[in-house]
Amino acid sequence: MTSAEFVRATKELTGLSNPLALAAYRRLFRVGASGHSACVPHVAPIVRVLEDESPEGKVYKFLQRVPAVAEANQGEYESASRTPDSGLAALHASLAATPAGVRPGSSGPSASALRLTQFRELDIESVLIPMVGKTGVLHYTLCVSSQVGCAMNCGFCETAQMGLIRSLTAAEIVEQWFAATHLLGHTVRNMVFMGMGEPLDNYDNLMQAISVLIDHNGAAFPASKITVSTVGRLDGLAKMKAKLNSPGWHRLNLAVSLNAPNDEIRSKIMPINRSMPMAALRDMLTTWPIYGGGKICMEYVLIPGVNDAREHAAQLATYIAPIDAYYATQTNAKTPRVILNLIPYNPRRNSPWPAPAEEKVDEFLGWLRAEGLYAKRRRTKGRAMMGACGQLGSESIRKRRLVEVETDGGSLIQ
Repeated sequence: MTSAEFVRATKELTGLSNPLALAAYRRLFRVGASGHSACVPHVAPIVRVLEDESPEGKVYKFLQRVPAVAEANQGEYESASRTPDSGLAALHASLAATPAGVRPGSSGPSASALRLTQFRELDIESVLIPMVGKTGVLHYTLCVSSQVGCAMNCGFCETAQMGLIRSLTAAEIVEQWFAATHLLGHTVRNMVFMGMGEPLDNYDNLMQAISVLIDHNGAAFPASKITVSTVGRLDGLAKMKAKLNSPGWHRLNLAVSLNAPNDEIRSKIMPINRSMPMAALRDMLTTWPIYGGGKICMEYVLIPGVNDAREHAAQLATYIAPIDAYYATQTNAKTPRVILNLIPYNPRRNSPWPAPAEEKVDEFLGWLRAEGLYAKRRRTKGRAMMGACGQLGSESIRKRRLVEVETDGGSLIQ
């Protein structure tokens, strides 16, 4: 709940006065405990923490355990587990009638419900990524999950191999920040929705969670320090675009997982492109709201032999040019709107592709810059523990082993 929602609810349920309720809420988010019996946090327990070294410090991947079915559907789930045939039918009907933010998303309630009956509990994976800024002070970027699994089926992504199990509630999303801050004790400076799941496939819970995080009486996390990453769901982008016109939301950041220079390649590795092609995506991004010179980040996972040729860099420049041109006419800015974030591929389990060699990453980055693009390379962190970009996926479901990562040059990475 936001602070206003909490104050109203506690007044109705307990009679607690507004000032006392607000004080308890503030203390809960800022200290980690409320000091009042009417405001006792329930936080999914951390069941495992993995560590990996990086030049900036340790990368932490932590797992929190949640029920296989959100609380709203727990009774139906238990019934289905006891009587599979009739119970599953009831569960399917219940999930179909539940608000979209709670029920499993675009893979359909029936497929997800069948998966849910296999599990009593699920693990959420989140990653704390160390950053050292210009001041030399260590802080963390928190990579947040919005779903367990994902329905988007991108071929290069570990999470996609799970399918969608269920969407997370707003509380379960906020709990990841709470656990990182108050249970693990790390200073979170930035938050990116780049963990498990497609955030815009869980739009209502995503926006409610962000509402809680940016609440000035709670976490008071700046919207300008939060980035929502999407595969390019046009329906969700349209709703998010309208949301940015609301007070307090103007500077929420957007990242788009592009990963291909043309429709042919993108449709092969990202099925979403078959129904929402690159031209339509560009139209959406060209008129994306402009507040305070905010940039649009385009993420490009570099996959050997798939999207790493010289002509692909030129095609990317042609694709992005209209977005930058429109931005220049609206703002007279001398800098481009789009930042291209080059991400060396982190192989998933049973991947058909290796990781790119360092020389190839540097070469492609040089081609991008030669084309006039504002491009930078994302440093790989957490690969050895399956915590890098595209590698998250619940072990309790996948029963995964760590991947021995080789580059296209043959040398062992881990």
